[in-house]
Amino acid sequence: MILTEDQLQGLLDKSLAELPRGAGWAVVLEGSIAEGFGNPSSDIDFLLIGRAEEDLPTMPSLLFVDGRRVEIRTRSVRQIAEQFRALQEGAKRPGRLSEDLLNRCQRLLHSHPLRGHGLVDEVKAMLPVERFARIAADWWAHRARQSLRHARALLCLGETDEAVDWSRAGLVQTIKSWAAGQGETYLEPKWLSMQLDRADRPDVRDRYWELEAAAPAPGDADAARAHLTACLAFAEDLGLTGVSWRPDRLTVGRVAGVTTWQTGERVHIIRGRREVFALGDHAGTVWRSLVPGRPLTEVLAAAEHTGVADPGPLLAAFLRYGLIRLAWKGGGTVTPSLPLAAPPGPITPPPSTAQPLLSVRGAAVSGPDGIDLVPLPAHRFAAATMALVWSNVVVENAIEDLTGALQRGQWRVAELTARRAVHAALRGLFSAYGVNPLPADSDLVRRIDLLPPATRPIRERAEELLRRTVDSAERGDGLLADLRSYVELVRGTAGADAFPSSFDSADTWRATLELGYDWLRIGAYLDAELPLEEARDLLASNGAQPHQAV
Repeated sequence: MILTEDQLQGLLDKSLAELPRGAGWAVVLEGSIAEGFGNPSSDIDFLLIGRAEEDLPTMPSLLFVDGRRVEIRTRSVRQIAEQFRALQEGAKRPGRLSEDLLNRCQRLLHSHPLRGHGLVDEVKAMLPVERFARIAADWWAHRARQSLRHARALLCLGETDEAVDWSRAGLVQTIKSWAAGQGETYLEPKWLSMQLDRADRPDVRDRYWELEAAAPAPGDADAARAHLTACLAFAEDLGLTGVSWRPDRLTVGRVAGVTTWQTGERVHIIRGRREVFALGDHAGTVWRSLVPGRPLTEVLAAAEHTGVADPGPLLAAFLRYGLIRLAWKGGGTVTPSLPLAAPPGPITPPPSTAQPLLSVRGAAVSGPDGIDLVPLPAHRFAAATMALVWSNVVVENAIEDLTGALQRGQWRVAELTARRAVHAALRGLFSAYGVNPLPADSDLVRRIDLLPPATRPIRERAEELLRRTVDSAERGDGLLADLRSYVELVRGTAGADAFPSSFDSADTWRATLELGYDWLRIGAYLDAELPLEEARDLLASNGAQPHQAV
């Protein structure tokens, strides 16, 4: 060790003097210095072991003694026994074994006793170091398999640079598994060079460093393939199983809680009933080509036949976002992870900045390759889109009523109906920008300041129309013309310019029902509040009118 026994005892005495007095402790030195590594900047890690019945805190006390940082942790014998028990139970499924638990047990088993040697020997005897070494080796081997399989998949999808990074991760995890089998179980990879020197296998050590140094430059697919092949061969030579080169072992599978919803040409994916992704034209085409359960190579080939020029990165993005999963035949889901890093799992991209967010045909996207996270919780997305469609139905109905009122000279009816159309159009506008719940109709005009500055002309037009009065056919015709122009402006802004003229004919009403039904299905799936009670009948009839001749 880099510190003598006397130096350690002196640091311990000074550290304990800063803590409240308590029962006698057994004390060990943990961490890199206890392992024979370390340097002048390394922490001093003391673990105090007692027979207390209560749970002792996990968080360390941090002290500064003689220019060194000292961390003091406490654990009871019972807590240590529970840790070792949990470790051995978790070892049955290495993929789920906690890195933190593994690390705590490793540090204790390889610690250097300073006081209370008898108690230290007692707790260490609960888990033989040979058994722990096997657990650690299996844990690293599991991660090496996942990383190397993931690298193989990324290489297939054309994500060369990312594949190289995971090849290197798998290489580190492979050698750490081998080293653990030699008794070198310290988890932190930064001391790997010293661990390999101590393992006294220069052939293995030198080959590892050769492969590490041979990682290819960015963008070189052939070199990346050759490097991964060499890493796989090295892993197999060290006894790692389940990492054959056969690409047909990698398959694409469904992910629980991921559902697909299409409105018009737009494909939406709902993840876990919480998040909505909107796909651009290319991304949607590739998504629709997916057939779960097929080998990744076949899935990629099918995507390439859709006409999308380079579908590999899109498939990789689906995988990255947890919208599909990668599996190894006979080996479960591929879940790569890195030690001492963020936990594995799907990532969530920044929310889309497209404005407005929604249209009657689907959420806005950044481009044809877009896989955009809608910046609304899924239930608000559903509620806003249903409100967008329904508000436009109300606009159509109000314009029809206004036309009839003008034909009969019902000027007061015409004024109120026009105001209803103005407010309904604004409800659609607010919904397109994701505002839900909506402001009251009487407050809509004032609340346009919630929306981007580009909507300010709509406010001026709405205020003017809400003040209009009708007392003649001429003024009525002017109101109708201006209202239609206003509705066209709002719909153009809100992405509803293709909304059918609902009440013109049976065909346009059928188109309206079909459009509404698409959004109602999403709303019902997410338990969102429906815009009106009659919508339940539309759902029950699968988008058709409830009373139809058979």
